Amino acid sequence: MKQRFVARVLTALALAVVFPMLAAAGQEYRPPAGPAPRSASGKVDFSGVWQKPYVPDLTKDGKDFKGLADLPFTPWGDAEWKKYDAAEGDYTGACLPFGMTRSVNTPEPMQIMQSDAYFAFLFEQNSWFTVVPIDGRPHRQGVPTWFGDSVGRWEGDTLVIDTVNFNGKTRLDTIGHPHSDQLHLTQRFSRPDRGHLSLDMIIDDPKTFTKPWKTTRTLTLRTDWEMMEYSCEENNKSLWEGRIKVPKYPK
Repeated sequence: MKQRFVARVLTALALAVVFPMLAAAGQEYRPPAGPAPRSASGKVDFSGVWQKPYVPDLTKDGKDFKGLADLPFTPWGDAEWKKYDAAEGDYTGACLPFGMTRSVNTPEPMQIMQSDAYFAFLFEQNSWFTVVPIDGRPHRQGVPTWFGDSVGRWEGDTLVIDTVNFNGKTRLDTIGHPHSDQLHLTQRFSRPDRGHLSLDMIIDDPKTFTKPWKTTRTLTLRTDWEMMEYSCEENNKSLWEGRIKVPKYPK
């Protein structure tokens, strides 16, 4: 009798623990509600860990993403797009930096850290980061880079991040839509409520496209996530075993 009683108590305790866990696991995540937070200076605060929509193809609409079906290629841009073959050496397979647009398009989370002077993108993808001054200063003059040179300014409650001086060695998305070193990227951040961030990305590249074009996405605040380390360099067996080719860039 005593053994049966103990067994029943243990079973009840186990169910009391397991059932709430199963229920929680089956529940869809809901971001926090309420108005967008503000910093001590009164600016909208975009800080947090954000779930980005995965955008492998900027021409395809998806969950929380609005793309552009027909990209306005120039003859040069169209030729670059048609000749692209990832099997012949996509740069990401060689652990080279994704660049700004392709980093935003990855499925991994992104953390934003913000002060009155700086806005930092912390990408879980390959543990890359980009720090942007947002005090209205002009662009720096320097060597073109993978992520370009970014500066930010406020337009009311919208933070506008302007990026130029790209090295032209990256792609806009996973499928390989091209851009050149003339790319001028504008990102417009707004926060309609506490749990969401709206981002417009405007592509202006006169060498690749005949006119500027825009995509729009919604990011979700994930209070239940923490950033993880992502190392491509030490784990990329496919590169040194020959299954991935190193991309060849013109000198």
